[in-house]
Amino acid sequence: MAAFLLGAVLLIVQPQIVPSRPAINSNAETTSQSVQRELLKKTSQKNDFKENIHSNGSCQQLPQTIIIGVRKGGTRALLEMLSLHPDIAAAESEVHFFDWEDHYRNGLQWYINQMPFSYPHQITVEKTPAYFTSPKVPERVYNMNQSMRLLLILRDPSERVLSDYTQVFYNHMQKHKPYPSIEQFLIKNGELNVDYKAINRSLYYIHMQNWLKYFPLDHIHIVDGDRLIKDPFPEIEKVERFLKLSPQINASNFYFNKTKGFYCLRDSGRERCLHESKGRAHPQVDTRLLEKLQEYFHEPNKKFFELVGRTFDWH
Repeated sequence: MAAFLLGAVLLIVQPQIVPSRPAINSNAETTSQSVQRELLKKTSQKNDFKENIHSNGSCQQLPQTIIIGVRKGGTRALLEMLSLHPDIAAAESEVHFFDWEDHYRNGLQWYINQMPFSYPHQITVEKTPAYFTSPKVPERVYNMNQSMRLLLILRDPSERVLSDYTQVFYNHMQKHKPYPSIEQFLIKNGELNVDYKAINRSLYYIHMQNWLKYFPLDHIHIVDGDRLIKDPFPEIEKVERFLKLSPQINASNFYFNKTKGFYCLRDSGRERCLHESKGRAHPQVDTRLLEKLQEYFHEPNKKFFELVGRTFDWH
């Protein structure tokens, strides 16, 4: 009788065995695929999440790396270049899980359903440029995975402002809607309009401070967006090392397209360039106004350099 009672107790308290999938490497297992199941269970109200597993052994999994921004910094170029690596599985669309409330309320099961199918040895990557400047996002990402490795691509803040305006301008043009000149956004009452959202997005040190509250600096790799445009291979090499990927991307994977004026990709003999919306010419801006914009960013840039312990060749 005692033996029977003891066996019953052991049966009750026995923990549920959760099968695990192979991870990228043994060191990363506790922070990626094996943790994914527990994360999903904790955030699922009914505790009934489902894994989407393909017959070839691939499955959808939470990303181990996120490209968090910055908007008009070169996130699409970075993702396309990184996708040349065979161990990278990239989500094609911007997911906006952590910054859009309607998406975030859907929970991690919804998030994982937006990911590409990948093999156990691959790193799943998603990119949403708005994450970097969204105040709620760092904590939300941290709550999902404290060991997340983050990619941040930045370019000259003044140039980024002009690119920001250019994108919105062309979006309106395609819809045959009028849009004010950039001067109307940059100038207010004869002074630089520091309330212009595009300017705020370029105050990198403010947004970086928010991320550093949750993630150590060595978990955030900053890609020099200006150098990525001029000479992409060295920057991608650094990303490979940061993600602990084997060196698979070569200089031969990039070639300069004189017609487009920027680098395109060559993969297994197939050549491809970024969408025609990339690399658009910026609007002509009065030299004095441009200097005023660059002067405004001088001190914020200096604070950012001190924050990350690194300088960039910005005006």
